[in-house]
Amino acid sequence: STCACVEYYGKALESFIKQVTIMSIHGKMKHKRNRIFTEFRKLPGGILVCTDVMARGIDIPEVHWVLQYDPPSSASAFVHRCGRTARIGNVGSALVFLLPMEESYINFLSINQKCPMQEMKPQTNVLDLLPKLQSMALADRAVFEKGMKAFVSYVQAYAKHECNLIFRIKDLDFASLAKGFALLKMPKMPELRGKCFPDFTPVTVNTDSISFKDKNREKQRQKQLEQQR
Repeated sequence: STCACVEYYGKALESFIKQVTIMSIHGKMKHKRNRIFTEFRKLPGGILVCTDVMARGIDIPEVHWVLQYDPPSSASAFVHRCGRTARIGNVGSALVFLLPMEESYINFLSINQKCPMQEMKPQTNVLDLLPKLQSMALADRAVFEKGMKAFVSYVQAYAKHECNLIFRIKDLDFASLAKGFALLKMPKMPELRGKCFPDFTPVTVNTDSISFKDKNREKQRQKQLEQQR
């Protein structure tokens, strides 16, 4: 749903999935966007992590799956997203992830977009990759900061969802969400003010001590810290 989420999960997938080309694309890229799109189109296979900037008006041949991590902000966008697969007589699949409290969205899409859906049972033998993602955040401040920005942007996008009777920010389990983003600590943001999260355990490490792997960025950060002191 957001550029920050694309940046974060694109980076994560690059580390988790080897021997597969992972590309990321979102609206803030502007100049790089056309180049990435053209390169992806030419690939024999790969994964494109993207925002709704790729939901319509483009054609990529032989897309087998469209995985929608976030339900789109508008019902019409759901159909446009699904339309990236099964092009010109080909067969394809589209999947949207929903929480149990969000299941009435299925009926909404069925009525609003005449779009019938089938439930796909959750996979049972899945790998827990969150500790690895946390280790990446501890080893590089760039990953840590991307995760925090992604979480904040996700919550803000959720709060603005046009179906706010179904997607209610007050019902969102922030602790579980933070775990899903592999956060090291909860960020400071208005939506979390005054709330306690007993189900979320922050790391014992002082996150200010996490440095950038990029030496130039770390040098600049140390300079700013020195000025603040």
